[in-house]
Amino acid sequence: MSLADRHPSFPRVDVVTFGETMGLFTPMGGKGIAHSTLFEKSFGGAESNVAIGIARLGYVAGWCGLLGDDPIGRHIGKVLRGEGVDVSQVRFLTDANTGLMLRETISGRSAVYYYRKHSAASLMSPADLNEAYITNAKILHITGITPALSDSCHQTVLRAVEVAKSQQVKVCFDPNIRLKLWSMDQAWPILLELAKMADYFLPGLPELRLLYQTDDFAEILEHVQALPGATIIKGGANETYVHERGKITVVPHVRVERPTDTVGAGDGFCAGFIVGLLKNKSLAESAHLGNVVGAIAVGSPGDWEALPTWEEVEQALGTRNHIER
Repeated sequence: MSLADRHPSFPRVDVVTFGETMGLFTPMGGKGIAHSTLFEKSFGGAESNVAIGIARLGYVAGWCGLLGDDPIGRHIGKVLRGEGVDVSQVRFLTDANTGLMLRETISGRSAVYYYRKHSAASLMSPADLNEAYITNAKILHITGITPALSDSCHQTVLRAVEVAKSQQVKVCFDPNIRLKLWSMDQAWPILLELAKMADYFLPGLPELRLLYQTDDFAEILEHVQALPGATIIKGGANETYVHERGKITVVPHVRVERPTDTVGAGDGFCAGFIVGLLKNKSLAESAHLGNVVGAIAVGSPGDWEALPTWEEVEQALGTRNHIER
C-alpha cells in the first residue's frame, strides 16, 4: 500500500522533503568507537534535519520516508512529531530495518560508518509518494543522498521533482555528496541532472570542484551560469556566493568564535535559506539568514539539536533582546 493510499487526507505544509533518517550513535567521553563502551543515541538525516530547522523557525515542514518498525524508527518518528514536523506521510516497514550510523571524532577529525544497506529507506519507490501532498506545498527540498541509496530511490526523486514542477512548486536541491555511498563517476551525471531541474541549487564550493572537476573558480562560475535556476554556493573562504541571472552577490559569513560541531551547519543553512524564501526575502537576504542559522547550529554537538528557534535567530540578529532572568 502506498503512502498516498494510507493518508487520503493530510495537513497542508509549507515545505516537503524526504529521504533517509538513521539512528546515530556516538561514543561518550571523547573515546573512539573501538575503545568506547558507552554511546549516546540520537538520529540524523539531512532532509529531516532541515525539516526540524524549518519547524523551529516557525513554518510547517513535512518529512516523508520509510522507517523500520523497530525501536530506532519509532523513536525517530516520535521526536520528529514532537519537533513540530508533519510525519503523516511516514510509513513503518516490518520487513526492513531503520538504517544506523556511528560517528567518532578523534584529534578533531570525524569519521562516519554507515549500516544502511537494504534499509527501509532504500526501498522507497515513486509509488510511495503522495503527489497531492507535494503539490500543496510551496517548496520541495531534496538532496543528492537519496538517489545514491538505490535506483528506486533515484526514480522517486525524479518523480517528486516532476510532480513539483508541474504545479509550480519550487525545487530546492542540496547535492550533499557522500562518496561512501557512490563514486563520483556514478554521482556526477545524476547530480548535474538534478541541478538543472532545481530552482535553487545549494552546493558547497568543494562539491562544485568535484562536480565540474576543476579548482578554477572562474570556470566553476561559467558552469553555474549555464544552469536555469539560482545557485547559492556555500563554503567560500569567508563568504557565500549567490548567483542569479548572470549576477553574483557576495554574502559574508557569520563569524563563529568557537565552533563545537560543524556537522549541522549545511542543513542549518538550508533551513534558514528556505525560511528566508518563505518570508519573501531576496536570495541574498535568504542566504544571510542561512548563514546565521548555520552559525548558531555549530555551537553545540549534534546533527539537529542546536538548530535555533526564530526567537534565537532574532537575538543573533539583534532584533530581540535576551532576558536572562
